[in-house]
Amino acid sequence: MNRLAAAFGAGHAALVTFVTAGDGPTPAILDALVEGGADIIELGMPFTDPMADGPAIQAANIRSLDAGTTTAAILLIAKGFRQRYADVPLVLMGYANPMLRRGAEWFAREAAAAGVDGVICVDLPPEEDDRLGPALRAQGIHPIRLATPTTDAARLPAVLNGASGFLYYVSVAGITGLQQAAAASIEQAVARLKAATDLPVAVGFGIRTPDQAAAVARVADGVVVGSAIVELVGARGDAAPAAILSYIRSLRAAIDATAREAAA
Repeated sequence: MNRLAAAFGAGHAALVTFVTAGDGPTPAILDALVEGGADIIELGMPFTDPMADGPAIQAANIRSLDAGTTTAAILLIAKGFRQRYADVPLVLMGYANPMLRRGAEWFAREAAAAGVDGVICVDLPPEEDDRLGPALRAQGIHPIRLATPTTDAARLPAVLNGASGFLYYVSVAGITGLQQAAAASIEQAVARLKAATDLPVAVGFGIRTPDQAAAVARVADGVVVGSAIVELVGARGDAAPAAILSYIRSLRAAIDATAREAAA
């Protein structure tokens, strides 16, 4: 069983956490995420025009790029993570330009060598899968797709064609971090998606509090938290890992409580 499948098959909703590579003490932050109870790590690749991201992640991208973060540096962070954690899934998330700059085959080969399990390319639509998807699949890396509230029944088959690992449901039609969809709309959307695919469905955008995480965990296979973590990095700098550890533990406890409720 691959690492992503194992994470989603653990008997509770997977806690999926995002942090921007090169923003703050990234290896220590990744350690705090795992120690706090994150099941899957999304490592963001900074980019100059992160069009899907809100102010917090935009600022993290700028801080990281100003610090000189490169794709090669990100892959070294990923490799170090895999050496420390043999079983925790690692996903690279970002935009097409950095992934394709040296060619899809180079990127896929180097990502696989670093121990990456999946890739989310935010601005590469399914119709352009041939630019990156075949290279990823050839290296055993999951191309993870995004679905949104505007992904209707006519569009969904194209999104799912060639997708693997899990389906990331963006719960709001907007940028990261600024709002969260109503619980009822998330439940309806997840039910619709799960009727169309056997892939696990993870829900993100706007999830910040333990209560929000628990509500999503009751209906989805995964809960994605990003902007709230990135804000802690921006506010705490080198002291961020301790704050992140405490925060992730609070999310983990809330998600686990929903699993116990469901089993009772």
